[in-house]
Amino acid sequence: MDIKSLSNFCLSKKGSLEDYPFGDDVLVVKVVSKMFALINEHNNQLKISLKCDPFIAESLRQQYASITPGYHLNKNHWNTIIIDGTISDLELFNMIDHSYDLVFKGLKKSEKEAIMQ
Repeated sequence: MDIKSLSNFCLSKKGSLEDYPFGDDVLVVKVVSKMFALINEHNNQLKISLKCDPFIAESLRQQYASITPGYHLNKNHWNTIIIDGTISDLELFNMIDHSYDLVFKGLKKSEKEAIMQ
């Protein structure tokens, strides 16, 4: 998995857009104005931070050494995943879908309707 594949998958979600509010080295993917993914590569180490249901987040952290509480994010609701090959692409895409779905559910009804048109 590479940064282009990650960003392309995230940006394929309805209503998603890219932003760089934290500088050029952190791609933030939002749905409307709410973040659902943060992607960065530093020292040849690719990472993605994703929103997650707290119960599932803890379970994933126990299952995978490459998943830790969200870096500079709410540790209960965000995971940071090191992309090192220990998690399948399918599992990673499922985590991205979950993050997007959580954020989408929290949008206003009018925002959801605008996206779904």
